[in-house]
Amino acid sequence: MIATIRRENQQVLLLDQNLLPEEVHYQPCQTHEEVAEAIRSLKVRGAPLIGVSAAFGMALAVQNYNGSEAGLPAYYDEAERLMASTRPTAVNLFWALRRMRSCFQAAAKSSREQLVSRLWQEAEAMYAEDIEINTRIGDHGQELLDGEVRIMTICNAGALATCGYGTALGVIRSAYRERKLNRVWACETRPVLQGARLTIWELMQDKIPVTLITDNMAAAVMRQESIDAVVVGADRIAANGDTANKIGTYGLAVLAAHHKIPFYVAAPLSTVDIELANGSLIPIEERDADEVRMVRGQYITVAEVEVFNPAFDVTPHELITGIITEAGVIKSPFASGLRQVLEVK
Repeated sequence: MIATIRRENQQVLLLDQNLLPEEVHYQPCQTHEEVAEAIRSLKVRGAPLIGVSAAFGMALAVQNYNGSEAGLPAYYDEAERLMASTRPTAVNLFWALRRMRSCFQAAAKSSREQLVSRLWQEAEAMYAEDIEINTRIGDHGQELLDGEVRIMTICNAGALATCGYGTALGVIRSAYRERKLNRVWACETRPVLQGARLTIWELMQDKIPVTLITDNMAAAVMRQESIDAVVVGADRIAANGDTANKIGTYGLAVLAAHHKIPFYVAAPLSTVDIELANGSLIPIEERDADEVRMVRGQYITVAEVEVFNPAFDVTPHELITGIITEAGVIKSPFASGLRQVLEVK
């Protein structure tokens, strides 16, 4: 399985996902500012991978610091603010930053060399944990499926969105391993085409049967009774189960409810924001208008047209059949179920 991030010598190498599927290229990042820009520009994307990349960035920041001991806390604060500003919707980003800050504070009285080493250890532990968590998500998810199922998904919630294996695609990988999968129907995912560029490429690398459709074909495919389940990822899950994911996810949930198709969210518990009561409180990132006006660098409309480009939408918990986590599958009522597993964790 292709690696999305790794440390090599004194730098971090990030798979540039903007170049896929045409080119597999790792961007070397020697500063935390370069990591932050890679996250902001979607070279790195997917909530779990954003979080781990930010952790690597914070370790890189302290590694590069050459000022006085007294100035280190303020420098760390500034680096953290930069990282936090990159993608406001993905709660894994803030989870990772909180974890790195705890590590920084716990090791603050150590030597600089020991502090840097401790931060790298924490970031790399998060990397390894993510792969293990995703594998558990996949294994729990496949238990919900019976027979040779046909699954629809949107965006990319696979190995490319994580440190390996994937969340929604982790469920698909586990189902394929258990010979339960007939086919994946992948929505192209406008405007940046993560489904067409990334999910298709990733599944075909693993020889998992997949068919690409445009986003507006989903209803027709469901009506033809070609879908047994919809499985998607998540960027933030509120305390009541309302879920923010790539724009278009809410529409799939409405269609799935109409056609009586189970709709599952697959995500690690780090994606749950128990402090937010419901989805109306989730901040929704709005991105550059040219993402809609252009495809692969070419205008497809009038260059000056006004554009609305939210990167995410929120699916109400009433439309969600279950939330698949590393702790198992949580079903309605989500508020009590999520709180219970988080307290146990």
